[in-house]
Amino acid sequence: MSLTSIMSTASSGLTAAQAQLRVVSDNVSNVNTPGYVRKIADQEAVSNQGVGAGVAVTRIRLATDRFLQAASLNSGSEAARQGVRYELYDRIQTLFGDPGASGFFSQVDGIFSAFAASAEDPVSSPQRQEALFKVQSLFDEANRISGQIQAVREDADGRIQSAVETTNSLLAQIESLNVEISRAAVVSGDSSGAETAQVSLISQLSQVMDIRVSVRPVGGVSIRTSSGILLAGEGHATLDYSRAGSVNAETIFNEIWVTEPRGEKRALLDSVTSGEIKGLVELRDNEAPQTAERLGELMTRVADELNRAHNANTAVPPPTTLTGRNLGQSLETAVTGFTGKTTIAVTNAAGVIQARADIVFSGATMTVNGTAATPATFLSVLNTELGGAATASFNSGVLSLSATSPNGVAIGDDPDVPSDKAGRGFSHYFGLNDLISSDRPALYDVGLTSASLHGFTPGETAAFRFTDSNGSKLRDLTVTIPGGAGTVAELLTALNDPVSGVGRYGTFVLDGTSGALTFKGSGNPPPTMTVVQDNTTQVPSGVSLTELFGIGGGVRASRADGFTLRTDIARSPAKLALAQLNLSAAPGATALTSGDGRGALLLADAGQRSTRFEAAGGSSGGAISVSRYTSELAGEIGGKAALSKSRADSAAALSTEASSRQVAHEGVNLDEELVLMTTYQQAFNASARLIQAVKDMYDALLGMV
Repeated sequence: MSLTSIMSTASSGLTAAQAQLRVVSDNVSNVNTPGYVRKIADQEAVSNQGVGAGVAVTRIRLATDRFLQAASLNSGSEAARQGVRYELYDRIQTLFGDPGASGFFSQVDGIFSAFAASAEDPVSSPQRQEALFKVQSLFDEANRISGQIQAVREDADGRIQSAVETTNSLLAQIESLNVEISRAAVVSGDSSGAETAQVSLISQLSQVMDIRVSVRPVGGVSIRTSSGILLAGEGHATLDYSRAGSVNAETIFNEIWVTEPRGEKRALLDSVTSGEIKGLVELRDNEAPQTAERLGELMTRVADELNRAHNANTAVPPPTTLTGRNLGQSLETAVTGFTGKTTIAVTNAAGVIQARADIVFSGATMTVNGTAATPATFLSVLNTELGGAATASFNSGVLSLSATSPNGVAIGDDPDVPSDKAGRGFSHYFGLNDLISSDRPALYDVGLTSASLHGFTPGETAAFRFTDSNGSKLRDLTVTIPGGAGTVAELLTALNDPVSGVGRYGTFVLDGTSGALTFKGSGNPPPTMTVVQDNTTQVPSGVSLTELFGIGGGVRASRADGFTLRTDIARSPAKLALAQLNLSAAPGATALTSGDGRGALLLADAGQRSTRFEAAGGSSGGAISVSRYTSELAGEIGGKAALSKSRADSAAALSTEASSRQVAHEGVNLDEELVLMTTYQQAFNASARLIQAVKDMYDALLGMV
């Protein structure tokens, strides 16, 4: 071997050792840098025509294990998903307070206990005030909680938009580093710095959504979603999202779109299974609205049971005017279908009956004091039989009874054959003496039948959106109110039409007993339906199709913030109805006494009376008492919060373990680096000594010449 070859071999060893020492130096200096991946300099022997010619560092790479990286990215993505779900659901749980004596759920039983105390002393003003204060406090608290749940959903929606913006920024940076890494690969340059920065960005991206990472032959990485949508690698994708809007109390959340580098636009939610975006969407579209729907159903039944008892009672003296609630129906439709007996009495301040109308219902026919009437003539016959002592009127879906001052109006059902329609007595059905009022329709079991007239104008439209279990939009469908006789049966046919209606995604079903209209989605899991637009107006009430039947979870959930204690009773507790009308009293006899507390007992027992809860928020509903439903809801919310925490803790522990294993493989070990440093220092010294030996030989040869 010539001295020139020896010199070349020694120089290559010196250069390789210097490169290895620089790599070791970089590793040691970044030992405490979060996310830093250890560098490795690959070197190989160089030969010339089969003869060793030294060594060369072929490339400097990162000590990345793709399997460990994938495990870490996947577990980190799931930890982010479960973490954000627990964080936001814990906020919802906190809204209800301590399940003990001071929390929201304890207030429900508290109002019934307060009415029980009023029954012991019906004329006590402080007892009445205490009961009314607890009632108003309960519904005020429900109003607050309902608003805060919606605020949590809006917060989640805002964070989704922020996550989309963050994703766009990360993808742009990752792709720019791809270009830099590819350029370095072409000239065999050191791209480890860019690769380290890219690894950190990929880790941040995996927190937002689950991704799959693969190495490109030309350098850099390709990133796709779990379903294969290209995010980076041939240019970068762009995500697009707009904040939500509202339609008829229904919050309409928009689709998250992703435009691939080649220009194809697709729905993102079809492609992600974990990550912060997934967790936010699940909380926003599932857990939060389900809780809001359950709360809305609970408060509706609390109000309805209090109203049931209060409508069976009367104040002493009775009020001059009783004004019902908006039924969303015409009087003819509303009064049809009653059975049983009820009495409308006009009394003076002392409770002496001045006039009375005994009404006997039998489906589509009825009598008032023995005089036959039909739904069309009911109002006129009733006014005739009251003889001017009181007047009944019906306007914009509301029935009113007004006595001639200074008299008042009291209503009572026959104890043996009480009036009934859809499980409510005459006064209760029309809401004539409600204790709790609402600024919107809250009861959807209104007793309509397929033959009832719906009251909507042909040609009016309502638009519905269907989304799958991932939250991705399936389709928007617009249904037109049909012509014809205007019956509920015709409306159902139009709604369920598979071509012009929603029939391909589910079926609207009318309950034959209660008259409630519900939507049952087809498939497993069934699609979710929301109302995008509702241009319908019912005559004469002015309510929309959505409001009348409670179509869409948003409308049903919004009921919780619409209830309030009746204004005149809140101002004057003496108007609280705690007495009951004596139906055996004839005109001229006393039918009311101020010390009567039987009505207070009805209010106190309202929480234990079995009532029909509708399906809401994943609950199938059924016959159950208000108190029992309250306990079950409290347990469900606590159980979901505990489950969310358990899932978040488990996912975080798995992510920590995966990250620890990745760091153990990819991180810097000072002991190992010290050994490498010593090794390469010795290699450097050996190469230097070889060069010195060659120099000495050259000097000796030159000296001989």
